[in-house]
Amino acid sequence: MDLFHSAGFASDVTELMKQQHVPGLAIAITHNDQIVSAGYGHASLNPEIPCTADTLFDIASSAKSLTAAAVGLLVDDNDMFPDIQYDAVMSTLLPEDFVMSGEGYTEGVTVEDILSHRSGMPSHDDSYMSVRAAKPDNARSITRNLRNLPIAAPIRSRYIYCNMMYTVATHLVEVKSGQDFGTFLEERFFKPLDMASTTLQPSSARSKGFESRMATGYTWKRADSTYRGLEIPDCPEGQGAGSIISSVNDFIKFVRAFINREDPINKNIYEGLTRLRTFVNPNPGRRKRYTSPVAYAAGLDIYFYRGHMVVGHNGVFSGFGSRFFFLPDFSFGVVIMGNSDGANGVATTLVQKLIDNLHGVTDERPHDSKIKATRPVEMSKNQEKKEKKKQEKKTQKKSQGIQKGQVNEQRPKGNTPQPPTMPLSAYAGNYWNPGYHNLLVQIRDDALFIDATDRSMGFTLKFEHVTDDRKFDAHLTDWLDGSDDIVKAEFVIEDAQVTRLGLQLEEVLKEMIWFEKKDEVL
Repeated sequence: MDLFHSAGFASDVTELMKQQHVPGLAIAITHNDQIVSAGYGHASLNPEIPCTADTLFDIASSAKSLTAAAVGLLVDDNDMFPDIQYDAVMSTLLPEDFVMSGEGYTEGVTVEDILSHRSGMPSHDDSYMSVRAAKPDNARSITRNLRNLPIAAPIRSRYIYCNMMYTVATHLVEVKSGQDFGTFLEERFFKPLDMASTTLQPSSARSKGFESRMATGYTWKRADSTYRGLEIPDCPEGQGAGSIISSVNDFIKFVRAFINREDPINKNIYEGLTRLRTFVNPNPGRRKRYTSPVAYAAGLDIYFYRGHMVVGHNGVFSGFGSRFFFLPDFSFGVVIMGNSDGANGVATTLVQKLIDNLHGVTDERPHDSKIKATRPVEMSKNQEKKEKKKQEKKTQKKSQGIQKGQVNEQRPKGNTPQPPTMPLSAYAGNYWNPGYHNLLVQIRDDALFIDATDRSMGFTLKFEHVTDDRKFDAHLTDWLDGSDDIVKAEFVIEDAQVTRLGLQLEEVLKEMIWFEKKDEVL
């Protein structure tokens, strides 16, 4: 605790926030049942509102720990739910709803498979529909849509992060408990632990009168060195994977329950949730000294540092970042939340500093040098992979002189973008995929354009012709934070008619997601 109260620690926090463009950050620490906390910077920049330990953040994928714990409560209750066990097959628990597309998956995927990201199903984050859609998704419809989505790997063969399966887990909780997921969390976790400010969905926080304490999310716009403010959206289609609003002062109570194995986290539940199930990366290459590879349990990532287990999870969502961890051997735990996605880089560096201090390891930096942020140990939603891919693209384009928007393997060498010979009207229309639903290809500003902002992770696509009237680069712009990426796109032309559209919407899959052209919206 001495480190936390030191001027040097506060200075390091401020410096890291500056480096990572994090307007506000809050930290809570528990050690031997003592809790201390503090806020830094601003929860809002306009108007300026200080960030405190009671400021409310979207904790993003850190919420998965609560979802797994909710399932753990059902597993532990053999009187009420004898059929729910970690090795129970999901389709036997949800026979009408849980159906997967590959042979053997429906009959093979278990409860712990969906909680440990080893079901073989990729995230398919662009497949589920938000509250902005004509037909919004919910936990049941997300579960029933599994049958329409392609699978990426055999069961239990590899770690593939899948947000969707955590929403499926909440459907299991709702069906078996007879309660909606928010009520279940309220009665089984938030009230017993006195987490009075924690809710499922931001609308619930607002309805309870907490709006003035809710942080504004921010992304940093490098082009003009300014922050862009983001409002936290409701995501009922993503419950379980995220959508928990909490403060560090609240969430540290949940962490302390893990450390102490106290109600509602008893010894059996704790052991079930912390059982190692799959390696996040079985070929990690160069690792940090004294640090094991990261494994995933159930809603928790786990690694060992200097012989001691470190348990936790992080969360990344547009405008927000979070990380919590605890070392059971030391009865020590930390929660860090911030209002930009750069908060994870800050959190990872502070986590290592706090853990080293706990082990008596001194800071090896020169006295006058500044602390530097590091990459998170394990990033949710495949953020690390996506970031790596973006950096690889930038490096490739720079080294080969490729113009922005060109995908090297698609565009013939030496060619500059040319318009297709077919009229754009030939491509326009409705395209349907049973798992990804309808996409409307329009003509906007003399280019093919798709408005998919009705998705949970909404986006738009602007098409640039590459070659052969078929291959295009689709410039993807995130609806919420404005970030850009490029995905491959390909049209199928048969008898001079456009019949299909393929989009590389799921990175883990080797093939594209294919949409059939239809005369009307299905």
